[in-house]
Amino acid sequence: MDAHRSLKKWQNILVGPDTPLEKAIEVLDKGGLRIALVVDEQKRLLGTLTDGDIRRALLKHRPLDSEVRRVMCQTPHTADSSWSRERILSVMEDLELLQIPVIDSDSKIVGLETLHGLIERRKVDNPVFLMAGGFGTRLRPLTNECPKPLLKVGDKPILQLILESLVGEGFHRFFISTHYLPEMIQEYFGDGSKWGVSIQYVHEDKPLGTGGALGLLPKNEIDQPLLMMNGDLLTTVNYRELLDFHNRHDSIATMCVRQYEHQIPYGVVQTDGSYIQSMEEKPVQKCFINAGIYVVSPELVSNVEEGTCIDMPTLLETSMEAGKKVAMFPVHEYWLDIGRMDDFKRAQLEVDRL
Repeated sequence: MDAHRSLKKWQNILVGPDTPLEKAIEVLDKGGLRIALVVDEQKRLLGTLTDGDIRRALLKHRPLDSEVRRVMCQTPHTADSSWSRERILSVMEDLELLQIPVIDSDSKIVGLETLHGLIERRKVDNPVFLMAGGFGTRLRPLTNECPKPLLKVGDKPILQLILESLVGEGFHRFFISTHYLPEMIQEYFGDGSKWGVSIQYVHEDKPLGTGGALGLLPKNEIDQPLLMMNGDLLTTVNYRELLDFHNRHDSIATMCVRQYEHQIPYGVVQTDGSYIQSMEEKPVQKCFINAGIYVVSPELVSNVEEGTCIDMPTLLETSMEAGKKVAMFPVHEYWLDIGRMDDFKRAQLEVDRL
């Protein structure tokens, strides 16, 4: 069997068992195959690390300096190098695998079979809602005469980078919300035919908040879970996996989150009345923050009446108070919220990571 069956080089996704989780995430993200292969010094396969393994570790607040061996799947499905392509594809289909390592008789890794190419060519009918109505006040004077989504990162507007990343994954039904300088956005993107997709616009006469904008969508056209995101984000998150995650978790919505660490610059004292229980010098607090990407069910969209002014966190809190489930999807991939001038400058330096 050829060792280069995948679209990208599998040699670039090899890590050792003692590799820190943070470094393994970088390897996985750069490899673009949604998997890292854990091997010993002789290239014998010890395990695999997938997006799902990483997200489960993040949800458990595993430290990023944890060794990969503590997080990896130690009993991955494998294919023998003597198998035919047809047999491998049949096994992958039966086991619903997106990729499978190929090993020889000594358990040494010799290749990786992937369904990546087939998946990329399949269309995704879920509608996408891009929020592009903000004023971008923290980026003035750049936004005095240009809406933030049209500011260029590299040689393309931010919103075009977002659109093209989604088009590349098979999405073709787009809605864009506008408010500030809407005619510039509509003139640039038109009806989407330039990208071979459909784009419809909804206009906020007054700012309604991210949740309120849902009330402007044509309810009869939101017939599947809606992917929704802010129009000032740069990310390499896997949108297909996000949709699959949402569909598996029986929730009215799914919010993407990022792990955020903050070091308290002082010694923290735990007390019991007038007595000290413990002391910790400059502890690091970990939490999840809203990443500005959501999947929302048609039910939630239909619940937002036209003209309602509400942001997404409040809308989701209201849903939870009503007994509905809201899931969270940890994003470990590249992610940058272009909110301030420093973020915009950083985006110019990191655009090649997209």
